[in-house]
Amino acid sequence: MIGALIGDIAGSRFERHNCKSRDFAFLTPACHLTDDSVMTLAVAHAILESDGDRESLSRQAVEAMQRFGRRWAKGCYGGRFTRWLYSEHPQPYGSYGNGSAMRVGPCAWAAESLEDALDMARRVTMVTHDHPEGLRGAEAVTAVIWFARQGENLETIRKRVEASWYRLDFTLDEIRDTYAWEVSCQGSVPQAIEAFLEADSVESAVRNAVSIGGDSDTIAAMAASMAEARFGVPETLRERILAFLEPELAEVVARFEERFPESRVLSKS
Repeated sequence: MIGALIGDIAGSRFERHNCKSRDFAFLTPACHLTDDSVMTLAVAHAILESDGDRESLSRQAVEAMQRFGRRWAKGCYGGRFTRWLYSEHPQPYGSYGNGSAMRVGPCAWAAESLEDALDMARRVTMVTHDHPEGLRGAEAVTAVIWFARQGENLETIRKRVEASWYRLDFTLDEIRDTYAWEVSCQGSVPQAIEAFLEADSVESAVRNAVSIGGDSDTIAAMAASMAEARFGVPETLRERILAFLEPELAEVVARFEERFPESRVLSKS
């Protein structure tokens, strides 16, 4: 789960000022928490509070996202989602934005099977992003994390994605010069998956994501959430990222990793 936070925070300073390069200082004082991290942690909190009761997961997701969103990363949320955050009777609003896909990583770590993971992803997504493309993006990211958890090789993961979710008929080098700002799932999730598939570590997945520009923090959050399951996270990088979190948010990470120990994947590098 912490992979999403790494991608979000490292990519945060490039969201409006694209880098278009893999060569940049990875974490600097200009980096900060955004909605991607906050919503990922809200989903993790909802999973913990639902305690295995899938029927209550959507309700818990609404409560957690509203509470977390009203407190942290103010100013980072889109207009419709902001209205949803402060609504007394929040309803889904047909979104196919990539906000659905950046926050679902915890589902893949808490699930007992691929089917369970996808069901959880749909439950935490449909409360806002009930458009088919919003759901497809959430499913794809969840599935890739699940496949990586199972140790499937990258070529197999690519084939599975292409069979069920997206065509991945491009390389990052081929799109780097022309790729532009795009916040739809269909316009950013495939690119995040490709950034993961061309990576050999969490950090390289983030660098890949940032190098194409666009919605850098969200693409990096998705790419790194997938890369974490494949490559793990160095302890030193993990500690640097946790330092960006307020105590209550860091506690969500600790509780989630205690409940789902496999979600803390450390690499040797």
